[in-house]
Amino acid sequence: MISSDVMRGFNDLLILSIINKGDSYGYEISKKITEISNTKYSLKETTLYSAFSRLEKNGYILGYESDKTFGRKRTYYKISKSGKIYLSSKLEEWNEIETVINLFVKYLEEV
Repeated sequence: MISSDVMRGFNDLLILSIINKGDSYGYEISKKITEISNTKYSLKETTLYSAFSRLEKNGYILGYESDKTFGRKRTYYKISKSGKIYLSSKLEEWNEIETVINLFVKYLEEV
């Protein structure tokens, strides 16, 4: 299992990547993160909904209620234009981090 401390800075990237493929709701997003990571990472519900709140406040996602599903309304999230730009910047940031980490791994292998 991957430490949540390590992943904290990338939760937005994970959530936006999923929503970028289509509107989705909390449980489905959480399940997809666990599935894509081959169960190596999962988001706690409080972390997920804090991220939704932050992303919505910053204008990166839009929340809307769906029709009733099994007697309850669900909040779905949709990525905004500024969310797509933010996602792109987070992907660039990840690529830079990956490059730096790989340089250190290569350095370790040289020793």
